Amino acid sequence: MSMTQLILASKSSSRRAMLNAAGVHYDAMPANVDERAIEDGLRGANPPEIAEALSVAKAAAVANANPDILVLGSDSLVVVEGERFDKPASRENAAEHLAFFSGKTLELHSAAALVKDDTCEWSHTDCAKLQVRDLSPEFIQHYIECEWPEISHTVGCFRIEAMGVQLFDRIAGDQFTVLGMPLIPVLGALREQGVLIT
Repeated sequence: MSMTQLILASKSSSRRAMLNAAGVHYDAMPANVDERAIEDGLRGANPPEIAEALSVAKAAAVANANPDILVLGSDSLVVVEGERFDKPASRENAAEHLAFFSGKTLELHSAAALVKDDTCEWSHTDCAKLQVRDLSPEFIQHYIECEWPEISHTVGCFRIEAMGVQLFDRIAGDQFTVLGMPLIPVLGALREQGVLIT
């Protein structure tokens, strides 16, 4: 049976691992987009809208160079007490983020989009809430020693599948959303698009 070809517009190891484990066949091609410029054009938008727009933009950038192929884009945003946090720029920046997160609820907004040529065929957003435990300065330094530079590529300074799970007391939400992509809805959309057998 011939199935529709799929490209993942991401270099995220966790997103690749999710698709691999789910048995999805795809090629990976990181998107080259100016995320800050896109965000600047979305002044006043809420976090789910921003995550969705970035997912669409990433997929569209790769789709533009790959006609007639379905492209999956995904993005995650972290919000704590109404403040948006991007990937940490340095070890010191990561320590600042974690100190701010300590004892607070971290909202993780994950989005995904499917684009073919110049059309967004589907998009979806989801939110998980992670209760950060009280983090001592000693733990933060130890954690960064163990997890840098891997967490420099993650919003929220954590990989839930690694030592990042030690940051939290409670997690409310879908496990795949926490990993960085709302996988169950993505799989449903891929079935609708003919990428997966129904």
